[in-house]
Amino acid sequence: MKVKEILIGFTVGLIANALGIALYILMFSKISIKETLKAAMEQGFLGSLIALGAILNLVAFFLFLKQNKTFRARGVLLATVIAAVVIALSKMY
Repeated sequence: MKVKEILIGFTVGLIANALGIALYILMFSKISIKETLKAAMEQGFLGSLIALGAILNLVAFFLFLKQNKTFRARGVLLATVIAAVVIALSKMY
């Protein structure tokens, strides 16, 4: 059961991150999401977009903590750590 709860939290964390990236692009970019992501990869600021998208993970994390769903909060934290690793790798290569 604990693994299932962590996976639910992990999935919520990934979805929150993707929504955060999409919302940021829709609010501040004049080009489409696809073109913005392509430009981010080419110009090397994809890690910054991922970091900005991860801000929504804070909402999910604290919401799960408030509901006493600590294993789901751990899953969101795991998704955030994986996003940090992806950011670090994108900065190195």
